[in-house]
Amino acid sequence: MAAEGSEESRPHARPHARPRPGSPRSPGVHPDELPDGLVIADATGHVVCFNAAAARICHTDAADVLGKPLESALPLEDLKGRRWWPLTDPYGGLATRTGQPERHLLLHGREVLVSARYVRERPTGPVDRLVVSLRGTEARRRTERSHAELIATVAHELRSPLTSVKGFTATLLAKWERFTDDQKRLMLETVDADANRVTRLITELLDISRIDSGRLEVRRQPVDMVAAVRRHVEAHTAAGQPPDRFVTRIVEPLPELWADPDKIDQVLGNLLENAVRHGEGTVTIEVAPSPSPHPRECTGTTVTVSDEGPGIPEESMSRVFTRFWRGSKRGGTGLGLYIVKGIVEAHSGGITVSRAEGGGAQFRFTLPVGAPAFMA
Repeated sequence: MAAEGSEESRPHARPHARPRPGSPRSPGVHPDELPDGLVIADATGHVVCFNAAAARICHTDAADVLGKPLESALPLEDLKGRRWWPLTDPYGGLATRTGQPERHLLLHGREVLVSARYVRERPTGPVDRLVVSLRGTEARRRTERSHAELIATVAHELRSPLTSVKGFTATLLAKWERFTDDQKRLMLETVDADANRVTRLITELLDISRIDSGRLEVRRQPVDMVAAVRRHVEAHTAAGQPPDRFVTRIVEPLPELWADPDKIDQVLGNLLENAVRHGEGTVTIEVAPSPSPHPRECTGTTVTVSDEGPGIPEESMSRVFTRFWRGSKRGGTGLGLYIVKGIVEAHSGGITVSRAEGGGAQFRFTLPVGAPAFMA
């Protein structure tokens, strides 16, 4: 006599049985094609489906659990160490229950995300099938760590300028008559600079939110990339950088470019500021038509910004465009290049980093010709 739960006593428990096309219970997708773990138990509580994702999450083989009672195939515990299935009692509990919302449970000591659906032939009838979804917690943990790191960075970056603003304004209010006009101007200029720093950080956070949610809007207009580059170079020289530190190379003819001028300014400003702040020597900006397999065609505009500094270590290049990456200890939030990549990709372009001929860092981004906003 076959033991209870064996394949002999349960001939219908076949590994990953593909539903017949057109079957009313078939979604047209094989269980192994699903990204999340899927475990299905029949009306008697025995496993009849255990897909590849579930096998990977549970570190077991589907053939070893098919036909077994659900409690032994999926020995879940709550975070207090109590066995989960006796607590929830899906087959013997209230007939009005339809399932369990997603929650953290323990499987062999590891956290997994579990949700369940009770399938009944009629609203208050017995459970015909129990469908369990399993997901690993690694992606959620990474997201939680990223959010915690973002909060810590924002708190750190806000504390310094706000402390300065608070200190100077309190001092001016309390002792206004004791300071000369030059002293007052110096303190007010410091307050203004720190307020700009806070505003810039808030703008970066809003940009990150839009990029992560896919809501970054691109309002395409004609953009003169050469004029934009020269405008940023002039701003740096006006701020005290020597004019001979910058070399601008233009390869013509350039195609007509439709892009968001404000966001392109943001990209250029960030790349040039990085080259000036973190690089050394001459900063070279080249604007050229994008290479095309057809000599008489041009697919877009390519801008290359390079310096002669120490460059970026090879092992760090894969992390340059991630959040909070900092190439040096010379300040910055580590969010700028992440935003630059998001803006370029929102224009359907691409950006890369490499080592320049002079040994420094070289950033190159390409923007397709694009189309005006009313044609997009």
